[in-house]
Parts: sequence; C-alpha cells; structure tokens
Amino acid sequence: MRPHYGPTPTLWVTPRRPGPQRARARTMDTMTEHPRRVLLAAPRGYCAGVDRAVVTVEKALELYGPPVYVRKEIVHNKYVVQTLRNRGAIFVDETEEVPEGATVIFSAHGVAPIVHDEAADRGLKTIDATCPLVTKVHKEAVRFAEEDYDILLIGHEGHEEVIGTTGEAPDHITLVDGPDDVADVEVRDPSKVVWLSQTTLSVDETLATVDALKTKFPLLQSPPSDDICYATQNRQVAVKQIAAEADLVVVVGSKNSSNSVRLVEVALEAGASASYLVDGADEIDPAWLDGVGTVGVTSGASVPEVLVDGVLEWLAQHGFEDVRVHSAIEEKLTFSLPQELKRDMKAAQG
Repeated sequence: MRPHYGPTPTLWVTPRRPGPQRARARTMDTMTEHPRRVLLAAPRGYCAGVDRAVVTVEKALELYGPPVYVRKEIVHNKYVVQTLRNRGAIFVDETEEVPEGATVIFSAHGVAPIVHDEAADRGLKTIDATCPLVTKVHKEAVRFAEEDYDILLIGHEGHEEVIGTTGEAPDHITLVDGPDDVADVEVRDPSKVVWLSQTTLSVDETLATVDALKTKFPLLQSPPSDDICYATQNRQVAVKQIAAEADLVVVVGSKNSSNSVRLVEVALEAGASASYLVDGADEIDPAWLDGVGTVGVTSGASVPEVLVDGVLEWLAQHGFEDVRVHSAIEEKLTFSLPQELKRDMKAAQG
C-alpha cells in the first residue's frame, strides 16, 4: 500500500513523491476530517555537503576502481556507509591503515592538518571531501589563532568535526560542550576572545551557550558569519513547524549523526508528544502509534530519501496513508566536487 499525498496544511507545494502536482491549503477545521495523517517535512535528507561527499566516493570508485579507502565514515549514516562498502569502499579509522600509495578520501566532517601530513608521509593520493562549510570554520580558526585570540569552540567532545577544527589551532581552542561548561572556561585576555561552533548543532542550544559565554565574557566576539550549517538550521525550522501539530515525530537518521539527534530534541522542544530516531522503517515500534492521529516525518542531512520512502510505506500499511508535504524553505545550494577528483576525471576523458 502506497501513501496518499494530500495538500500541505499551510501553503502550496509541489510534492516530491506521487500525488497531486499542486495542492491547495486546507483549514485546520477541514483537516480534522482526516485525523490519521502524516506531515512530511521539507527540506529534509541530503544537504549539499553530504551529496558532494557521497558522490565523491562513487565517482572515485568508478574512476580508479576498488578499493578506494575512506578515512572515517564519509557521512554519519549506516545505510550510506554499507552501500558504499558493498561497492568497494574500505573505511578505516586512521591514515596508517591505508596501504602506501593508495587513494584515500577524507570525510565530510574534515580532518586536522596533521592528518594531511600523515597522508603525505605515506605517499597517499588524497581527495578531500570536507564540506565547504566546515572548511570555512577551519579557516576562521586559523585566522583568529594567527591574531592570537582565544577561541571558544562550541561543540560535542569527540565529534570528528570538532577534532578536525581543534587540530587547526590546538593551542588557541577551548571546547565548550554546552552552557554547563561555561563556568569552567578560562581565557588569557577577556578582550580577545571569539566563539566558533560545530556546524551540526541545535541552533537554540548554541545560542544558549553563546548567551552564557557573553555573560562571563562581555567582550566576546562572534564569527564573521553563522557557523551552523544552513541545512542544519533549515531542517530544524521545518521540524519545529510539523512538531507543533504532531503527536509523534519520526526522525530518520543514524545515532552517530549529530544533526539527526538534534532533530529529535528540537521536535520535543517544539511540542511533539514523542519523537524517535530510527535508521529505517524496521526500527519503528507499532506501539508508538497508539492514540496517535498525526505523525511528523523528517530526516537528517546525511539520510538518503529511500529510507524516508520506507518509513512512509510502513506508516501507510498501518493506516497513515494521507501524507501532506509541509515545506518551510526551498534549498538550491550545491557544491562542486573536490578539485583533485575533477582534475582526474577530466584527464580520463582525454
């Protein structure tokens, strides 16, 4: 049984899935005639940086042939990693695991300069699939360190992106993992301190941390532009809108995906009675639907749409066939492939 795609509750949309090509908004009174419904958030799923990283591995496998080595998971999604593994990608934790002279791809989360040095020492061919928005944060860290600022990096300890950014200026960066960490933060000169952030955080939590830091350090400077990725923010805006009307919000994403975990938190904060993170439809518990009239569905920035399709089909089989796309923001940003890969692709074409 396939879900039926009805109109969005707030605006005109062109659904990405089967159903009417143009749907007119209904009032809330009209929608009460169809109590079992799904609100499908848009935007959701792949962001430009994830798409670039995944396509980089796919093109590298086509161009060089397997195996192609990837340091860490290219993106934080179990399905994506396993699919690429099945095609011949070999995922390693450290550069030293890559045979000398082989090709290695650096993940979308970025790496510290020392990793580039290790790769050069082993004679590895490197392709850097770091998201350009993460690269921007790296460059900010380098610049502020050169100007002898203390840099307060808001992020989660142990996350690959945080490790990579810290590696750009380890003597200048202090990690601040949420508002509760602020009391212990010390700087050399309160007049020369700036904050940066991991790109995949909750916007609200980050602002709360910044507010606490500004209370302690009134002269704290902000980055020249917002560090939290546009896709992270857009997906949080979209889930807030559907969560306000949903009894249950299902977020598709892996547990090691920071932005996916944040979507669950944002959904609960925005009014959803319950919210769960699942890698796919097989992880949904039918008991979650008890007493539920409206289910919100979204997915993290590293999630392919096929996994969302599976969740919608599962919901349709359990009586939730009426799917209404709730579009908050239209995304058009794209990133070009890494220069190293583009150069080799061009050379292969003669």
